[in-house]
Amino acid sequence: MPDHIHILFGLNPAISISDTIHDIKRSSSLFINQNNFINHHFSWQEGYGAFSYSRSQLDRVYKYIEQQKAHHQTKSFKSEYISFLDHFGIKYDPQYLFDFDAL
Repeated sequence: MPDHIHILFGLNPAISISDTIHDIKRSSSLFINQNNFINHHFSWQEGYGAFSYSRSQLDRVYKYIEQQKAHHQTKSFKSEYISFLDHFGIKYDPQYLFDFDAL
């Protein structure tokens, strides 16, 4: 998708999610910029969302990610993200959500 990505990975319990996301953002930004894949300097926005799933749910998650293009023809990233937060009972302050208008 042009405004977000979904990444499914097995987390090493010895490494924090924030360190893992930092490493993913850092290495992918360097790769994109060093290879001039776009006409301007690439950088990720601040922040991220992380959700965990049990092994028994992996097939559902695979299919969900695989069907992103079709899925987002009917539901925006903003509404999807907020519905995830609501579904999982995650309290949030809207002022700290992404600047969706900038996406």
